[in-house]
Amino acid sequence: MNGPSFRVRVESSIRSIPRETWDACASGIPTGGAGAKRLGRFKNSPASPATAVNPFVTHDFLASLEEAGAATARTGWLGRHLLVEDETSTALAAMPVYLKNHSRGEYVFDQGWAEAFERAGGDYYPKLQVSVPFTPVTGPRLLVRPGPSVEAAREALIAGALELVKRERASSLHITFPSEPEWKYLAGLGFLARTDRQFHWRNEGYKTFADFLAALSSRKRKMIQRERREAIADDVEISRLTGRDLTKAVWDAFFAFYMDTGARKWGSPYLNRKFFSIVGERMRDRIVLVMAKRAGRYIAGALNFLGGDTIYGRYWGAAEHRPFLHFEVCYYQAIEYAIEHGLKVVEAGAQGAHKLARGYRPVPTYSAHYIANPSFRRAVADYLVSEREYVEAESEELSRLAPFRRKNQEAEF
Repeated sequence: MNGPSFRVRVESSIRSIPRETWDACASGIPTGGAGAKRLGRFKNSPASPATAVNPFVTHDFLASLEEAGAATARTGWLGRHLLVEDETSTALAAMPVYLKNHSRGEYVFDQGWAEAFERAGGDYYPKLQVSVPFTPVTGPRLLVRPGPSVEAAREALIAGALELVKRERASSLHITFPSEPEWKYLAGLGFLARTDRQFHWRNEGYKTFADFLAALSSRKRKMIQRERREAIADDVEISRLTGRDLTKAVWDAFFAFYMDTGARKWGSPYLNRKFFSIVGERMRDRIVLVMAKRAGRYIAGALNFLGGDTIYGRYWGAAEHRPFLHFEVCYYQAIEYAIEHGLKVVEAGAQGAHKLARGYRPVPTYSAHYIANPSFRRAVADYLVSEREYVEAESEELSRLAPFRRKNQEAEF
């Protein structure tokens, strides 16, 4: 796996890669010096250079998953992380890669592909997955440091990944939730292009939550106002916790909520209590935990992470299932936080067409797929043509159902 100027390393553990080395690729901040010191402790400020880094591709987040035992060989996420180094052993590019024997925890569903390939006599597993485990969030996947060698380093990264497919005798390579430019770049290299949809909220320059409500139709505006009132009825208190507010007692309460929701949605939740302790310490200034309390005890919570211009909603759970509390804790509090802190986007996780009525809009998500078997590749390519058309048509229809007032519309009753 050698190129004329680069060496491609494969590491089974993210912790085998120095934090500063990985984050230099993930962030574009040079290794060492002041840039590395800035990465040492994130500040809870959207203006901070460090917070511009997508939080989920940082060494802190990926290492927390591994150290907690959530993303390891035992759970079917065997690390095969790639580093592209120059002749001085300086890392120029990186990629979070996992060798997998299942398709759980990915949110880009290929189980149908696996069944079809195996019915035809093939072995779909193992496969290689370029992703952030259990995290359906768009972000960079080809982590390349800026500089004169950007294009060559990116090419070496892809060549190394394709060589790894052969070496591991994998059926395929899947790059899920890349940025749109990365997706287009990979499609240009012959990867199969797949699309899907999520619902995100965008800040159109609102100064207050009331400004956002004023942009909605009268019916939807009144609906949200009613939902917010009813969510906090019976003396429910809402708080946003970050930094040193994230105590062991708070995490214990939230983890109980997470386990209840995860058990109902997935049967077996992906994350364990240890993960929340580790990530809560390492990334506490990039976490906003919205908690609801009634009669002196916590009854619900939603975990959010901060990026440069985005707040990412990740997990939610509740001990009491009260009307509209989910919408308040997960959606309206995130919108309010984004407006107060000048953030542009709220990403509230996968799925959920009910978000549309609450001001979230459909946006595309992407994945790129390399399949080694030519016949199976052609079959999947044919399927993806019709799937992309369906996703696009559905997104257009959903956009027309958005609750926003039409431009130049007269005042509503």
